[in-house]
Amino acid sequence: MLIVIAPLAAANGHGGIAAGIYRAFGTICHQRPERSFFLDGHKLAVCSRCTGLYVGFLFTLLVYPLIRSLRTISTPDRKGLFLAALPLAVDFSLTFFGIWENTHTSRLLTGLLLGIVSVFYVMPGIMDLSLRALQNRSGQASRPTFTVVSPEAIASAPSDYRRKNAQKI
Repeated sequence: MLIVIAPLAAANGHGGIAAGIYRAFGTICHQRPERSFFLDGHKLAVCSRCTGLYVGFLFTLLVYPLIRSLRTISTPDRKGLFLAALPLAVDFSLTFFGIWENTHTSRLLTGLLLGIVSVFYVMPGIMDLSLRALQNRSGQASRPTFTVVSPEAIASAPSDYRRKNAQKI
């Protein structure tokens, strides 16, 4: 995982590699040191909440085939995704409004929950796209094709039915 490689690279004198990873993750995470875990004296490439999201997603992605068939392309009801995001939103909001200061643990756990549940919404879409690509590659059309013909073209076309009847008479 790149979030762990960044601090290890920084600690072992590979500043360029570490900087590139930090910069990439910096576009989606604030990376504040006081909200991040540290490894070998350097912060991870993302904060503790994003660490939970990534770890939860990766772990569930690896065990997904043991939980659900890869051929299943239906997703659970969206309410489940919103329910999984609710603790994260509450944790964030309580700190944002100065009611309660969240911790590394609360941020990690709420991110972990959302990361775990997200897989059940992402994987069916990935599998559906993959199955469609395989069908198209093997020559099976994923959608029927139709040809639009005007009524005039149909009326002026020779009829095979008339020919068959003419030969029989």
